[in-house]
Amino acid sequence: MASIAPIKISFVIPCYSSESTISEVVERLSQTVEKQFSRKEYEIILVDDCSPDNTFETLCKLSEKFSNVKVIGFAKNFGQQAAILAGFNSACGSLVACLDDDGQTRPEDFFKLLDKLNEGYDLVYAQYPKYENSRFRKFGSSVNDMMANMLLGKPKNLTLSSYFICKRFLVESAKNYKNPYPYLSGQMLASTSSIANVEVEHASRLSGTSGYTIRKLLSLWLNGFTAFSITPLRISSALGFVFACLGLIASLVVFFNRIINPEVPIGWSSTACLILVLGGLVLFSLGLIGEYLGRVYISINSVPQYVIKHVVDKNEGVNNS
Repeated sequence: MASIAPIKISFVIPCYSSESTISEVVERLSQTVEKQFSRKEYEIILVDDCSPDNTFETLCKLSEKFSNVKVIGFAKNFGQQAAILAGFNSACGSLVACLDDDGQTRPEDFFKLLDKLNEGYDLVYAQYPKYENSRFRKFGSSVNDMMANMLLGKPKNLTLSSYFICKRFLVESAKNYKNPYPYLSGQMLASTSSIANVEVEHASRLSGTSGYTIRKLLSLWLNGFTAFSITPLRISSALGFVFACLGLIASLVVFFNRIINPEVPIGWSSTACLILVLGGLVLFSLGLIGEYLGRVYISINSVPQYVIKHVVDKNEGVNNS
């Protein structure tokens, strides 16, 4: 019986509305990887996040064309982070890499990441000297980076991105995370400090526009700071203490000023403003606590990270759940 070469690298590509781009990405990735590896030594896992177009059908055609392509189809839209975790759960490689479906993360740069990983790091992220994104996406990336610095303890000289390669033990660690609000970067930062960047080119999208909306970005940020940090609660407590101290000082100033000068009129406007500020702070703090409690409640009820409807694997056939 002929021996089967072990899978050395698994590529996970979350897909959403990418019927016009994903074929070129897979073609270019295959051409790049097969310069050093045989087709039996790597696999490509394409996860369709319930795209509204014909992305899933396109992925199935790629699975027919390439024997090492697996396809996973979600029952509804669960988001990019859940799609990556679904790919992790299906990956067999000793190394796992993740890239985008729109061509902005150039497959041709893969070996730059691999070479950096082979220097002894556990995880390597692509770093872009220049982003080919809209101002909205650049702003979103900046906020995400600032949040990771403040709340997750990310080193300021480290850049996070959707193009990365990691070792198998990090994948196993991520698979153990069962919270229905996944945030992969937080999981990675919590699992290892041996992380590096390698500079690569950020290409323009092959076609279409980004699927990230303001709602999705806000959801991603909430997942980040509620799943892996209680710093927001501490900030809320600190703000409450500061405002309480300011209120006490202001009260003493008004009291002594009234004694010294009884003719000073009572400041109804300033009182109303103070009530609005303090009331807003209280409501903000309560809302933040409620966000944490709500997520704990949903997690206790075992809400799934994702639900798989279809699995297409040429070696195992088609499974329609």
